Amino acid sequence: MEQPTLAQRVVARMYENDPFSLWLGIERVTIEAGHCVLRMTVRAEMLNGFAIAHGGISYSLADSCLAFAANSHGIQSVSVETSISHTKPVKEGDVLTAKSEEMSLSNRIGIYHITVSNQRSEVVALFKGTVYRTGKPWFPDEHTTA
Repeated sequence: MEQPTLAQRVVARMYENDPFSLWLGIERVTIEAGHCVLRMTVRAEMLNGFAIAHGGISYSLADSCLAFAANSHGIQSVSVETSISHTKPVKEGDVLTAKSEEMSLSNRIGIYHITVSNQRSEVVALFKGTVYRTGKPWFPDEHTTA
């Protein structure tokens, strides 16, 4: 049996202690250093008064994708700036997939783009996030400088 990677172990620890991501029903599809793919299904209690998903739902999925991708290098990272553009309405039953792309990474700052698509591969939101990398390792006893 293959051992989980550092990225997978970090994200597992984060996810297990993240009640909101658990409530959203987020499924971890791909977890790699600097990259992740997440999936979730929109439920009735996630809709607003227009019978479309509240904007916070796709935002939250993208924000979790940012957090998992940024922390997957093994260094604790927190968001300092995020923004989203909603490009299509999201309905109950839609299956949303968030995919991250690491645009820039330094010792202290990481920049990520997250694309959120529905089950028809239509882009429903574009998210950009900047994180501050604290320098604190997730697993201090294992940390080595690379």
